[in-house]
Amino acid sequence: MFRFEEPTYLYLLLLLPLLAAFYLYSNYRRRKAIRKFGDPVLMAQLMPDVSKYRPDVKFWLVFAAIGLFAVLLARPQFGSKLETVKRQGVEVMIALDISNSMLAQDVQPSRLEKAKRLVAQLVDKMENDKVGMIVFAGDAFTQLPITSDYISAKMFLESINPSLISKQGTAIGAAINLATRSFTPQEGVGRAVIVITDGENHEGGAAEAAKAAAEKGIQVNVLGVGMPDGAPIPVEGTNDFRRDRDGNVVVTRLNEQMCQEIAQAGDGIYVRVDNSNAAQKAITQEINKMAKADVETQVYTEFNEQFQAIAWIILLLLLVEMLILERKNPLFRNIHLFKKEERYDDEK
Repeated sequence: MFRFEEPTYLYLLLLLPLLAAFYLYSNYRRRKAIRKFGDPVLMAQLMPDVSKYRPDVKFWLVFAAIGLFAVLLARPQFGSKLETVKRQGVEVMIALDISNSMLAQDVQPSRLEKAKRLVAQLVDKMENDKVGMIVFAGDAFTQLPITSDYISAKMFLESINPSLISKQGTAIGAAINLATRSFTPQEGVGRAVIVITDGENHEGGAAEAAKAAAEKGIQVNVLGVGMPDGAPIPVEGTNDFRRDRDGNVVVTRLNEQMCQEIAQAGDGIYVRVDNSNAAQKAITQEINKMAKADVETQVYTEFNEQFQAIAWIILLLLLVEMLILERKNPLFRNIHLFKKEERYDDEK
C-alpha cells in the first residue's frame, strides 16, 4: 500500500505550471529582444559560444528537481504487509433518516445537517470500534458496510441527502431489520443500532423490529431530531415551504412517544437532539458501557520511508545541472571529428 505521511506538501506541485509558464514567457521575450538586433542566423554566427539548448536543459533539470522535492517533503511510504490485528471494541450501525421532514430547521442548521454533524462527532470519538451506515426514508439501504475505516465513513456521510431515496416515508422498521443483518458474524462482540430520526413513522413495525434485534443481543438506541412544536419543511432553492393538497403549509413534529417506544423495545436509550452536544455525549457514554470484545481488523503495517531514492535522484539532477555550462565549452572548440573524417575520405 502506498501513502504520503504529509500529503499537504503535494500542493506545492501546483506552483510548477506557473514556474514553467514564467520561464517560457521570459524565453520568448529574450528571443524577441535578440531579433531586434538583427537576423537570428547572423547573430548566432557572431556568438559562436552561445548555446541555444543548454539553458533549456538546465531549467528543466531544476524544474524536475523542484517537483521531486515537493514529493520528498510529502514523505512517500509503502506498506510492506497486511496484518490482521485484534482490538477491543464494539460494532455500531447508524440508521439515518433522510426523509424530506429532516430538512426542517427547528434544529439548526437543519435536522439532517445536525444529525450528520452528530454522526461525525460520534465517529471521531471511536478508536477500536467498527461502524456502518444505513440511510432510510420510504426504503432503507446500506450506505456504508460495517468497517473500521473512519475516514471513509465521514466521506460517505458528506454525500448523504434526501435525493438518495426517491420513495418518501419513514421506514424505521425496515432500517432496523437491515441494520440487524449488517453486523459481522463474529461472536462475543457488543452490537448497537443507533436510529437518528424525527419519529414520523409511516410504515409501522418499528417497535417490533427493535424488540427482535434486542432478542439477538443488539441494543437499539434512538436519537430524536427536532422539536415537539414542529417546523415547516423548506423547499430547496426557494423561499417557500412544502404544502399539502389544500395549499396549507406542512408542519413536521418530533414524535417523541414513537422514539421512546422504539428505544424501550430495543433495550436502548432515547435522547433528544437539540442545538447542544448533549446527545452525542449521552450516546457515546452508552456505547462505552457495552461489553467490548476483540474485533479483528486488517491493517497495513511497517510503512517504510521511500524518500532516500527520491533524494538521490534530486541530487543527481542538480549535479548534472551544475556540470552543464550555459555556453559551449571552449576546450572542445577546435575538435572537429566529422571534418577530419571528410578530409580522410577525400584523400582516399
